[in-house]
Amino acid sequence: MTPRSRWLLLQLADAGFPTGGFAHSAGLEASAQLGETRGAQGLDRFARAHLWNVGHASLPFVAAAHDEPAALAALDALVDAVLIGHVANRASRTQGRAFAATCAQVFDGPAIAAHADRARAREGASHLAPLFGATLAALRVERREALALYLYIALRGVTSAAVRLAVVGPHEAQRLQLRHGPTMDAVLDSCQTLRPDQATTVAPVVDVIGQVHDTLYARLFQS
Repeated sequence: MTPRSRWLLLQLADAGFPTGGFAHSAGLEASAQLGETRGAQGLDRFARAHLWNVGHASLPFVAAAHDEPAALAALDALVDAVLIGHVANRASRTQGRAFAATCAQVFDGPAIAAHADRARAREGASHLAPLFGATLAALRVERREALALYLYIALRGVTSAAVRLAVVGPHEAQRLQLRHGPTMDAVLDSCQTLRPDQATTVAPVVDVIGQVHDTLYARLFQS
């Protein structure tokens, strides 16, 4: 890792980097309201399932776009086709557009500006996973580091949502994030070579619960 990439990764991982991710709970809000996720143990199970789902369903598209940024449009269309749950699809598109817009404001480069212009013009769905991979390739972040960062942000989003939903307190959320370092290592090792045609959900219950988000009587998050 070069000194430049070290500081860049820290900037991208920082909670202050405005990508819109904190408006989403990855289905945790619905799971908590339905009584499926309660307290630290329930959150631990949810986080583990969520990370493996991200590894199998999203990392293949992050990796493919990082490997071949020119294929971004095709990968974006493929994500839109296979992400059939309306809540998850909408969240992915919203976060992708926010990520592209923020990166264009912060970082220089024709590829990054083109991603933002395409997202702004609604030329495609602009899903987060392929946009993330292509953007980090343009920023010259190494492939494994890009995949690790995507997993970290996925877990951070869940722990942050858990605190705001009062599932756990901030200290327990940080303890959980620390405990799942080995989980992220395992997911990364297992999923980093998966291709887009191998993408699949491995926690269908989590996916199904997340799709009822719009029917909740009161909602703090968009998904």
